[in-house]
Amino acid sequence: MDAYSRAVIGVAERLTPSVANLRISRRVRGGRVVAGGGSGVVVTPDGFMLTSAHVVAASDGTVRASFVDGSEVEAKVVGTDPLSDLAVLRADGGGLAAADLGDAESLRVGQLVVAIGNPNGFAGSVTAGVVSALGRSLPVRSRAAGRIVENVIQTDAALNPGNSGGALADGTGCVIGINTAVAGVGLGLAVPINETTRKIIGALMSEGRFRRSYLGIAGGSRPLPPRLARQLGRVEGVEVVEVVERSPAAKAGLRAEDLIVDLNGEPVQGVDDLQRLMAGELIGIKVVVSTVREGRLQSVELVPVELAV
Repeated sequence: MDAYSRAVIGVAERLTPSVANLRISRRVRGGRVVAGGGSGVVVTPDGFMLTSAHVVAASDGTVRASFVDGSEVEAKVVGTDPLSDLAVLRADGGGLAAADLGDAESLRVGQLVVAIGNPNGFAGSVTAGVVSALGRSLPVRSRAAGRIVENVIQTDAALNPGNSGGALADGTGCVIGINTAVAGVGLGLAVPINETTRKIIGALMSEGRFRRSYLGIAGGSRPLPPRLARQLGRVEGVEVVEVVERSPAAKAGLRAEDLIVDLNGEPVQGVDDLQRLMAGELIGIKVVVSTVREGRLQSVELVPVELAV
């Protein structure tokens, strides 16, 4: 066999026992009704599993997980974070085959990736492809808020309904993404496993939720003026496009077209940097935001509030 085939086979043999077919149901008068399905990935031997938040959104907190060896367990929803489209389940019992989590930050366009899940209910399906693009954005919503998931992985590995929540793995068999959306033929998207999502996963395991602080702005990356780029040693910041009325940003005097360059001394070069820094620890704490306005650096103080989910 050629090297490509050996690589895909190796990943499939390593990961397939860790990927579950999830059957979602909810209790109604007279019994239970099926409310959908998807995939999940075991990440600890004692039963913690990762999936997509939208997969379990219609459940009443209980999910049936079945594996390729024929075993089936009941799993409880431990926590969901619709604003990253990630959820954590806890399966009954132990001794499950746990997958290793990798780091999507090391991915390169063109790199081999393997998707494992349960498209259309066909358990343990394996498809392979490459990383088609990096740094894509995926809009997500909860009942009360909207957000952009940054650095989403785009792949041409075939994904279909039911793949959501399944594993996207690199050539070594490490999970570097959780498949989340089918955007078209040959165009699948996965939430990356990186420093930011590891924090979310840890919080969902321990607390059942992930808290975010809220400034009250909408923005996007924009190049810095050359003089300031040389002065600050970086090339981009986050331009404020809109300020929400009565939000912390509005109360502090931030305006559209301000360019945010750091927060509490931490560089901000893109929306992902800002979202990563707006952790729950900053809720109710005074922070200093450095901005560029009309070519001049200035600093403002504000107090973030908790983002309602």
